[in-house]
Amino acid sequence: MTGAFIAASSASAQMMNTTSLQHTLVLQDLDEPWDMSFLDDGTMFFTEKCDGLSVMLPSGQVNSLLGMSGAEGYASSADDLFCDGQAGMMGVAVDPDFATNRQIYVYSTSNMVTPHTNRLMRMVVNDDFSNVSDRTDIVDDVPYKMAPSDHPFGGSGAHNGGRVRFGPDGYIYLTTGDTHNGEVPQSPTMMGSKVLRIDRDGNAAAENTPPEGFDKRTYTYGHRNVQGIAFHPGTGTPITAEHGPWHSDEITVLSNGGNAGWDPRPNMAGRGDCPDNYCGYSPNQMDGMDRYARAAFMPMTDLATYPDAMPPIWDNNGWSQGTSSAAFLEGEQWGDWNGAMVVGIMGIGFGGTPIGQRIDVIELTDEMTVEDVTELTLPMESGRFRSVVFGPDGSLYTATDEGFIHKLTPGN
Repeated sequence: MTGAFIAASSASAQMMNTTSLQHTLVLQDLDEPWDMSFLDDGTMFFTEKCDGLSVMLPSGQVNSLLGMSGAEGYASSADDLFCDGQAGMMGVAVDPDFATNRQIYVYSTSNMVTPHTNRLMRMVVNDDFSNVSDRTDIVDDVPYKMAPSDHPFGGSGAHNGGRVRFGPDGYIYLTTGDTHNGEVPQSPTMMGSKVLRIDRDGNAAAENTPPEGFDKRTYTYGHRNVQGIAFHPGTGTPITAEHGPWHSDEITVLSNGGNAGWDPRPNMAGRGDCPDNYCGYSPNQMDGMDRYARAAFMPMTDLATYPDAMPPIWDNNGWSQGTSSAAFLEGEQWGDWNGAMVVGIMGIGFGGTPIGQRIDVIELTDEMTVEDVTELTLPMESGRFRSVVFGPDGSLYTATDEGFIHKLTPGN
């Protein structure tokens, strides 16, 4: 990997709120960087899906902290952690009280038990940021897909969710995926397809109100594969960004105990049997077809079956292009976009779908509806935007699967 903030030239964006975006290449030559989390002084923790957890200090020095099975050069290793397909080391979040407790939270796939699981781990970072210790798995039962199935991207390790964020209420929010298992999204006990809201020991937030019989850690359920969650800066409301099934990436304003309406079980909503008991890509799952016809057959949010489900506020014009992450812009330097939401889109290009690798700026009304959507004019090449994170310096940071972490700062 290469660090130390390699400067790049700015490009004129000619946008409604800013005349240019300054671009800095923060890191390159990474192995699928998945997420970042910052301290107030700019210290940046980051994960690489198949390698592990590292930290970049304000000086530009990079320390490799916790390596996965087979990774080299890390201060500590965890042989139970592994990557496979979409699974591996994913989300990271520093504790708001890091200055006193030095705790950090990392979500990763583990083979400690069989069937394997995804786990949320709490660790302590030592004083000089050279190592971690005291691993405690505060969530150890998020499902993992053990075997391939007859589906697009049907290998093992699919659909784990993976974002970890502290909300303004002080709780941890963890997003999970359906693992290509039709039973998971509406299941009261399987912790896939959920947004968990928990305390720092993994206990359910006392204020959670899931339906009767549900695991109390459940904040919302019935999701497909949430990889983005952010909190509205004015209200603290959690909002998710989610991958769609060949149609309808979604942004959804969450409500405590709410159902996101994804139910890919066979023999539901007029459907019959589906490949390997999962209708998530039906019909004609391996072939392109009209996205609206597909959405009518296998809706992302099935409001006919679940009329009280949380309706999406954005569906990417009906396309599925890999909407992966979300953050809010804050500060006067962003002009009219102060308080706007940004989402990172990785790009798919299936069956005639435009690839769509980009970052969208989504302006919301006070009623949490979408007022305007603008594609960010990028001063660097686009990529698979896996993560967007708002930094303590007021800049937007983004990680791409191609191995880069970029910083975007409004110019004068």
